Amino acid sequence: MDRNNVHATLQAKETRLQGLLLKGMDGDASAYRTFLSELTVHLRGFLRKRLYNRPGDIEDLVQEVLLAIHNGRHSYRPDQPLTAWIHAIARYKVTDYFRAYSRLEALNNPLDDALELLAASDLEAAQAKRDLAKLLTQLPDRQKLPIVHVKLEGLSVVETAKVTGLSESAVKIGVHRGLKALAAKMRGMR
Repeated sequence: MDRNNVHATLQAKETRLQGLLLKGMDGDASAYRTFLSELTVHLRGFLRKRLYNRPGDIEDLVQEVLLAIHNGRHSYRPDQPLTAWIHAIARYKVTDYFRAYSRLEALNNPLDDALELLAASDLEAAQAKRDLAKLLTQLPDRQKLPIVHVKLEGLSVVETAKVTGLSESAVKIGVHRGLKALAAKMRGMR
C-alpha cells in the first residue's frame, strides 16, 4: 500500500471514529458501542507494540484506556484530531503502567542476587530505555511527541503531524530542537 493510500485509510478511520464518538456523545448508544468496539481493535495494536514482552497485560491496559476515554469524553474538542487525543490518553496510561511495573519489579529483585549482578550488561539496553524515557518527560510536548513518534515509533513526519495535531514543519522543528535539548541534558548528566 503506498503512502497516499495509507494516509487516506488513516483519515477515513479518523473520520469514522470521530463521527461515532460525536453521535455517541449526542446520545446514540449504538454508535457509541460501535466506537468503543472499533477503538478497542486500534488500541490493542497500539499497546501490543509497546507491551510486546508483556502480552498478558494488554487487555487490562486496553480496558483502563477505554475507561479513561469514556470518563474524559467531555474533554474532547471536535475541532482537534481524535487520534491525537486518544493516543495522549493511551500514552499516559502506558506510562503509569510502566511506573507501577518498575516499582513492583524493584520490590521483587533482591540486591544480593549474584546472577543478577553478573547479568548487568544485559540490562544496559533496558536502562538506556528508562533513562531516555526519563529525559523525554523533561521535554515539552511539542518536542517530546515528535521525537517519540518519528524517532522511536518510526512514523513519518506527515503521520506524526496528523497524530499530534502539529504542522509538519512544527514536527521537524520539534524533533531537531528536542534532540538538541536531549543531547544537552545528557552532557549535563556526565
